[in-house]
Amino acid sequence: MLDSQKFKGLYRIDSIRLNDFDYSQPGLYFVTICTNNHAYYFGDVMDETIVLSVAGQIALKYWNEIPSHFPNVQLDNYVIMPNHIHGIINIVETTYKGVSSGHTTIETPKLSVSTLGVIINQYKRICTITMKKEGINFAWQSRFYDHIIREGELDIIRQYIINNPKTWKNDDLYFEP
Repeated sequence: MLDSQKFKGLYRIDSIRLNDFDYSQPGLYFVTICTNNHAYYFGDVMDETIVLSVAGQIALKYWNEIPSHFPNVQLDNYVIMPNHIHGIINIVETTYKGVSSGHTTIETPKLSVSTLGVIINQYKRICTITMKKEGINFAWQSRFYDHIIREGELDIIRQYIINNPKTWKNDDLYFEP
């Protein structure tokens, strides 16, 4: 392996992101973010409903605040599970007011400047900082999973998210603690 493919002398893991795809493009993205070693931090599923722990409440709070920090982001369905989060993020095209001339202001479409990776990394960062301040020894898995939602997939993914607590014991991320 070439030295350029190493980081600090260690082998790098290839990115799972699509090559040559601009993740700041407007579109719908299905993301899954897991805790480190799939540890149960966010609560428990009881009677097919998630009951959030303090860490889960923090994760929920900051998930809902994403659009406040990224005005070009709209949130769709999401669920916080004991050791992961599933959510649909909609990156939208924004407009900004251009230079006005007289009584008219020209509005120009502007593509977002934040990539999906930046959005998720900032979310993970503020959750980690807040949980550590609360005395929770918390860590995320270093990466996250994303899927670019194509035509005809949105309702299927929404149903998957809605049903996740009901099907928890059949989930690949479920294990008996």
